[in-house]
Amino acid sequence: MASCVAGCTSVSYYAQSLEGHVRIMAARKNVGRLIHDPSTPEALRAKLTSASAIRRFATDELALPDNSSYRSYVDIGRDNVTFAVFAAPQFSLTPITWCFPVFGCVPYRGYFSQKSAAESAGDLQRKGLDVYVSGVTAYSTLGWFSDPLLSTMLRQDDAYIAGLIFHELAHQKIYVNNDSAFNEAFAVAVETSGVRKWLRVTGDRAGLRRYEAGRKRSADFLGLIAQTREELRQVYGSPRAPQQMAAAKTATIDRLRVRYRQMRDKRWAGYSGYDAWFKSPINNAKLAATSVYGEQVPAFLRLYDLCSGDYPRFYASVRRIAALPEPSRAEALRTATTCN
Repeated sequence: MASCVAGCTSVSYYAQSLEGHVRIMAARKNVGRLIHDPSTPEALRAKLTSASAIRRFATDELALPDNSSYRSYVDIGRDNVTFAVFAAPQFSLTPITWCFPVFGCVPYRGYFSQKSAAESAGDLQRKGLDVYVSGVTAYSTLGWFSDPLLSTMLRQDDAYIAGLIFHELAHQKIYVNNDSAFNEAFAVAVETSGVRKWLRVTGDRAGLRRYEAGRKRSADFLGLIAQTREELRQVYGSPRAPQQMAAAKTATIDRLRVRYRQMRDKRWAGYSGYDAWFKSPINNAKLAATSVYGEQVPAFLRLYDLCSGDYPRFYASVRRIAALPEPSRAEALRTATTCN
């Protein structure tokens, strides 16, 4: 999360950001040396070997930056490297944004300390805002520093590791100030197409089947969120009294949970990977945070296909669209009919 190292809306916020990032940078160890070090645990060696191959693939096959990022490793000793705090008004799906030097305005504040994130969330809640706190497994400094592989990034299979590396390097390739939805959807598109290519090249057919099944479930999930967001927009745009609007909001979120259970039990044959998301509180901030990462992804993947899977052409096309004024950027992406 770039804000963790970029901005300072207060001295204390800047201090925790700088301290947390410097601590990680100081603990980096070269991946190649760790792989060849006899004292490296075998399980970690295997993960680092895969990550090293994925890192080379990112540059050689996806035309992502060839720099020192993700060529070092840090065991951070916890489940999340940072915690992102999102907020939105009680009756609006438009997230609150915070602005930082260099990186622009983003719909979250990042904290290395879970306690600090919780305190920030509490302050925002006392102001009457909906708040959502999410643990983060990786963050990008957009190439300003040599971002390391983190122990949080190696917890799952190779497809997961590849997705994180491709996603974070994509932020280094193209980043538009003040447009998180564009940035995140672009990175997810690079991540998705890149993982598919990686699994095909490595001949991991079973892994590719698992990945595609996961992508379909993700699309189904985002479809539910989009439907609920549209219903809430109608609620918030109606002339109801606040008490009536709050009741309608609760009923809409209850329907979302019902639809999810139906989809999980029937379409997904009982797959429960999203249960935790639905069991925890759902509010405008949580719905806004989820939509940032998903709404424009299909348009970016369609553009990738229009560019015949040629990454340099795809990046050039994305840059042309990124240069447009923000109001017309999403529309140009959505209506693109050629790579050029």
